[in-house]
This record gives sequence, structure tokens and C-alpha cells, in this order.
Amino acid sequence: MLTSIFLGTLVGAVLGLTGAGGGILAVPALVVGMSWPMQQAAPVALIAVAGSAAIGAAEAFRRHLVRYKAAVLMALAGVPVTGLGIRVAQTLPQRVLLALFACVMLVVAARLFVQAQQAGREEDDEAKLARVNASTGRFSWTWPTAFLLAGIGGATGFMTGLLGVGGGFVIVPMLRRFTNVSMHGIVATSLLVIALVGTGSVITSIAHGTTFPLALTAYFTAATAIGMLIGRKASSRLSARHVQMGFAAVLVAVALGLLAKALAG
Repeated sequence: MLTSIFLGTLVGAVLGLTGAGGGILAVPALVVGMSWPMQQAAPVALIAVAGSAAIGAAEAFRRHLVRYKAAVLMALAGVPVTGLGIRVAQTLPQRVLLALFACVMLVVAARLFVQAQQAGREEDDEAKLARVNASTGRFSWTWPTAFLLAGIGGATGFMTGLLGVGGGFVIVPMLRRFTNVSMHGIVATSLLVIALVGTGSVITSIAHGTTFPLALTAYFTAATAIGMLIGRKASSRLSARHVQMGFAAVLVAVALGLLAKALAG
């Protein structure tokens, strides 16, 4: 119980500090800290991350930062695909899943390092595929915009089902690359998508026969939510660039540990 509370608080604090992508540490924390297989750790991690994301999304919604129509479209495209990811995960050996998860973490870490080095550089706003209308403050809805958001949602749903991650590492860079939504709006919208897709994935996992310890799940989830609130308060006092670099370094270290665990069988 104490281990799950400690791990949940730690994951929540990172989630609060880093935003929507911090939930990627939930599965490794349970795999390493609790010695669970990924197939068992994934739904528990998703429950905790989805719950914390819902809290963050509710706060952002009150501040009018959430692009809720875009989030709902991404969730509608993503939830049906979670079942495919879950079925693929159930057919893969544990060591293959660990290696795949580690590779994803290394890719995310590399992207964070690059973004930290490029902080402050202006991007070409005219090249965005989906744009917010400056006069209305809302998306200019076109078929390319809808297909783009649906595609992001589908990719998020598959990765959520496959690896038990929230999907912020997919949503945030894609929205940043292809839309002109502000970074605060991107993170807020990502949190709502994570909450919706994560909840759908958990329900799908249960329908596929996945079981998990209810008491430990409750402790881990509650601790994650508390840790997230602590992390969000601390984030205002820290340099965003330093947090990003530190998070990337943690991801590299954890990924190397997972690779070693996978190679050791």
C-alpha cells in the first residue's frame, strides 16, 4: 500500500510539473516498483492518469482553455481503436512490450531535448493545417481539420490501448506541429482527450477480461491526483525549460532501465 501511494504521488507530481505528457511514467513506475507485468500495470496506470487528467481538464475548462469540440472528436476517433491496441498488447511477450515502451520513451525524450534547445524560436503560423480563427477564437472547421484531429485521436487511442499511456506525448506535439492553438490550450485540450480516451480504454480492458487489484488501484489513483496538485503548484516556481530538460533526462534513465529489464527477460 505504501509503495503504491509513494509511486502515485511521484507520478502525479511529474504529471503536474510537465503537463499532459507526464503520465508516461505511470506504467514504468508500476512495472518496476510493484513488479507487475505491463498487461496488469497498464489499466491501473490509465485509471490514475485519466482521473488526474480529468481534474486538470476541469480546471482548464473553467479558464476557457479547452478546445472541447476538438477534444470530443479526437476521443470519438480514439476510443474505438483502444480495443485494437489492447488485443495487440495481449498477444505480445512481456519483454517485447517493455522494449517497445522504452523506445517510445526515448523518442519522447529526444523530442523534449530538441524543443528545449529551440525554445523561443518563432514558428511559421501560415503553414498550420488546422487554424483557430482570430476573430471568433474557434477552429475554422474544414474537412482537412476534421481528418487531422480524427487521425491524432486514432493514433492516441491505439497507443493508449497498446501501452497503457495517456497519449499526451502523441497529442501535444501533433497539435503543436499542425495547429496554431496556444500551448496552454494544447495542454488543456490534451488533458480532456486523455481523460475520455483513458476511461474508454479502461472500460474496454475490463470487457476483454483484464482484472486489477481494486484497493491498490484506489490508493495509486488518489495519490496521483494529490501529487498532480502539488506538482502544478510547484511548476509556477520553476523554469519550463529546466523542467523539460529534467523530465527528458528522467525518461532516458527509465527507458534504459526498461531495456535492461527486457534484455534480462
